[in-house]
Amino acid sequence: MTHTEHRTMRRVLRREIAGTIGLLTDEHDFVAMRRYRTFTFDDHATYLQQVEALLRTLAAQGSHTTVALFDPEEYAEFCADSGLEPDAPSSRTRFTAELAATGAAVPYEGQPLDELVPDLVDEAVRQATWQYATTVLAHLGVCASCGEDIGHAAFAHASRLLTRILDTASPGHRHLVCSVSAQPETLVAVLHSDEDPDGTNRIDETEALEFTTVLALGIATHAAGGLVMRTTAPDGTDRVYGWRLRGERLEPLTAGEVFDAYCTDVESGDLVAPESGVDYSTPPDLGDDPPMTGHPH
Repeated sequence: MTHTEHRTMRRVLRREIAGTIGLLTDEHDFVAMRRYRTFTFDDHATYLQQVEALLRTLAAQGSHTTVALFDPEEYAEFCADSGLEPDAPSSRTRFTAELAATGAAVPYEGQPLDELVPDLVDEAVRQATWQYATTVLAHLGVCASCGEDIGHAAFAHASRLLTRILDTASPGHRHLVCSVSAQPETLVAVLHSDEDPDGTNRIDETEALEFTTVLALGIATHAAGGLVMRTTAPDGTDRVYGWRLRGERLEPLTAGEVFDAYCTDVESGDLVAPESGVDYSTPPDLGDDPPMTGHPH
């Protein structure tokens, strides 16, 4: 086999390899990595430009690349636990390979870096939210009166509530947001759902798991929280309604309360103009639900 054929085969094989790039998304993390002699970048803006150029080159060669969030503190802990020298490119490569399996990551699909970075940060927040909620639920223990695991019972109850919400929603696309008060900050989960022609609710299973976990945390801990649903009908009409979380039950919000929530700037508290063509309304009746077993009381 000729040398040219070998090079051709290597190019073909290279397209079969999926790669991961660990990205330092903000200046603070970039500065933290500069303490390592083998990390040779001096300027964060230049670093980002070089990463974007590399991503474009790999994409042009037919390679699939995933971008993972590189956290210097987690990297230092990884090196300490693994007995690796942190000031070595091979250690950063090992850590990045670990991120591909366990960390926050998004695929590069040709989008500019100023679009990819926010998506990557959102993915990290979403993953951290789910991990936190899961950990809290797992450590709630068992009900003193019935002996049932509180976390499992709350998750089952949240699953039933979510099923009822989707089953009673108007046809079309649904955008559902759940917020639950927690320390140090409020947990937020988002779920998107579409209804197939046969009436089947089509949802992302990972989104549904995370959404149900956050709702279950609010139920199990009796934390303040709420859910807001926005449905878009096939004809383009939008309807917005929601519920307040009260213990293990959902209490319907009035149309006025939903209007106030949607027409108030979250950060400033100032009123904002309502969207035209949006119906702010009361939610459909979810029916009666038996009390949750495994109650924390």
